[in-house]
Amino acid sequence: MSEPHEATERAPIRYVAIGDSFTEGVGDERPDGSVRGWADLVAQGLADATGAAVDYANLAIRGRLLAPIIAEQLEPALALQPTVVTFNGGGNDMLRPRTNIAWVAAQTEHALMRIRDSGAEPILLAGANPTAGLPGGARVRAKGDELVRAARAIAERLDVRFADNWNDPELAGGQYWSPDRLHLAPVGHRRVAANVLRAMGYTAPADWELNAAAIPRPTRRDQLRYTREHVVPWVQRRLTGRSSGDGRTAKYAEWTRVEPRALGADPEA
Repeated sequence: MSEPHEATERAPIRYVAIGDSFTEGVGDERPDGSVRGWADLVAQGLADATGAAVDYANLAIRGRLLAPIIAEQLEPALALQPTVVTFNGGGNDMLRPRTNIAWVAAQTEHALMRIRDSGAEPILLAGANPTAGLPGGARVRAKGDELVRAARAIAERLDVRFADNWNDPELAGGQYWSPDRLHLAPVGHRRVAANVLRAMGYTAPADWELNAAAIPRPTRRDQLRYTREHVVPWVQRRLTGRSSGDGRTAKYAEWTRVEPRALGADPEA
């Protein structure tokens, strides 16, 4: 990934991603603590597939509910004059006790129409399904199932490409999730990126590892450690009105030029 630039010549594909931690790339951390994630990988996959540079921006910020995603990210994304915008939101809304699925669906449809009216192509994503490993996961799964059904109907009605990661059965396995069980591990992000590229009509680079071996079910000790290290801090943030994204800004608020990789280049670079 190159440094942000003021492009003198626009790339054929100008791609902006908006959303929350899923789109920011949390769970796919580099050694320096920065995150990569599926959207970065999609940008690289597009460059590799087309053999041309891609201009890429990512305005997603972890912890954001759908309303702030639309209010804070949508118009700045469109101001960049992209050719394609990936949209995902509502995952954090589903973790709240009283989720208004009809409202989330209506806001999603409005955002997709705004993107399309701007001249860019919207790509709608359903996030991967983490509920097998979450406390109270059955309640979240029911809301997620309802939201994904609504999202699919919206995509069909608007004739928008839809990457349904929620119903990817492979992604339900614990091996695709980071220790907090809420964010994807690196291999999970690669699999989502492959799903998105497929929805866009491209094939993922052949050197991406998209499958991981199954891991053992957590022991009681594992569950206690998980509760102490991840569930309790999450509950404390909710009770105090704090968010993991407080004070954060977009990682790529301006265009970043992504060049096609040379043959044999490191796929993890």
